[in-house]
Amino acid sequence: MSETSASRRLPRPSLWYHGAFRLFWAADSVSQFGTYIGNTVLPLVAATTLAATPFEMGLLSAAETVGYLLIGLPAGVWVAQARQRRLMRRANTLRALLLCTVPVTWWCDLLTVSQLIAVALLCGVCAVLFDVAYQSHLPVLLDRDRLLEGNARLQTSQSLAQITGPGVGGSLVQLAGPAYPVLGTAVGYLTAALLLRRVCEPDLPAPADGPRGSLVTEIREGLRFTARTPTLRAITACTATANFFNGVFSAVQVLFLTSTLALSATAVGAVLSVFGMGGVLGALCAHRVVQRLGQARAVWLVPLTTFPALLLVPLAGRGVLLTPALVGLFLTGFGVVVYNVAQVSYRQVVCPENLLARVNATVRFVGFGALTLGALSGGGLGELVGIRSTLWIAAVGTSLAILWVVFSPLRGMRDFVPSSA
Repeated sequence: MSETSASRRLPRPSLWYHGAFRLFWAADSVSQFGTYIGNTVLPLVAATTLAATPFEMGLLSAAETVGYLLIGLPAGVWVAQARQRRLMRRANTLRALLLCTVPVTWWCDLLTVSQLIAVALLCGVCAVLFDVAYQSHLPVLLDRDRLLEGNARLQTSQSLAQITGPGVGGSLVQLAGPAYPVLGTAVGYLTAALLLRRVCEPDLPAPADGPRGSLVTEIREGLRFTARTPTLRAITACTATANFFNGVFSAVQVLFLTSTLALSATAVGAVLSVFGMGGVLGALCAHRVVQRLGQARAVWLVPLTTFPALLLVPLAGRGVLLTPALVGLFLTGFGVVVYNVAQVSYRQVVCPENLLARVNATVRFVGFGALTLGALSGGGLGELVGIRSTLWIAAVGTSLAILWVVFSPLRGMRDFVPSSA
């Protein structure tokens, strides 16, 4: 029996002693840091160096997630049939190569907004494969009664990346220009690929439950399971609605901070990091909060009490009047992470193993497809009604998204029971 297999079976005080998960966690953490640095650097370069318009900023924001619309559904089938860690390594390597084109063209004085959009789009396609694979591979590494703890740790790293990534990215752009931060992000992706290569746990594709059908047939099975499970349907609708308005928000938030509030690149990074600070607290508390409230109850009660805090952001002004935005971002970040830990763990528990990758892909297709459409809408709204009005629309829409889970079977449940799905 391998050391990693034994670590899954013996009682451990912490997942830190699980060697395979520790490497997997480290690789995902490095990838998350790279993603948040990149997601800050590219819009900052577009807004401050290339003088992008609100519509171009919306296109850039949409490009980061449009991959879920392009390949989101077939990605679930491909991941289910692939060696998932190898797929993750290749996705990160390709992201690194794509990002390296940005500093090269910058040094040659050829960088354009169009290139940034193209790089963001192709990196987003790689992110689809990486994200679906990592969510589907976690149950291979951990027993299902430890998934909540594992997801909480992964969310902690993601939230830490949200704190430090924007600040580091913003500071580096201001100090060194766009080339070196992007190059550093590429190195991060390569480092994550090397860490995944060191995981000793067998890297096997999900087992088949019989002869495989066509691509369309397998996609349909994932869609059908998602649509016919009432709790999963409500969660997916809530996530999609919140993501749509988050896309609207993201399309104009950098312009709001740089143009309306006249903040420097470093200050923009610091403000965006506040959302991650709330997320870190949420990740650290998620296991305890979910156990105290119940997994089902946490999915609707936590967003009900935290998502409306985003309404504070459009109230922000210069100087001390920036405080409402900081409070709103912090509370929303806390709620989003606790919600995500609960609902992702739910999918991993109730979905049959042979359907998990396809269901993960379906949920992410709907959720991130909505994020993409929201980003496009946000760019257009920013041009039509102004940046602050667009933020109000985004905040109200995010607050209303919770109605999907509040008025659902989740209100009559405390915890999820796999057999009931």
